Amino acid sequence: MSRLAEYRAAEKALQAQLAQLEAMKNDAGLKKEIEFEQKLQSLMKSYGKGLREIVAILDPNPSAAKHSAAPKQQRKARVLKVYKNPHTGELIETKGGNHRGLKAWKEQYGAATVESWLRT
Repeated sequence: MSRLAEYRAAEKALQAQLAQLEAMKNDAGLKKEIEFEQKLQSLMKSYGKGLREIVAILDPNPSAAKHSAAPKQQRKARVLKVYKNPHTGELIETKGGNHRGLKAWKEQYGAATVESWLRT
């Protein structure tokens, strides 16, 4: 990009930002926020308090609020399942379906058949 094109692009960006700034200056919501900030700063100065002190007064235990607001959901403990192979008498105890021996049985005998071997 040539220096002239770079200059014109920067100039165009500046004009767009100035237009955005003018639009924001006329926004009533922004004016109210600025007024609030000024009043808050003067109030803090009159009492000799800083922003951290104000936050500590309003929220004395911020870490507890974060933890109590969204309690962590714990999973229900998995149930121990016991399968007994009627052909060999072998027992497999597992809490999940990712057991090597159970997978081998399902491959050999079929998943429905192995599930019927579940002891309750």
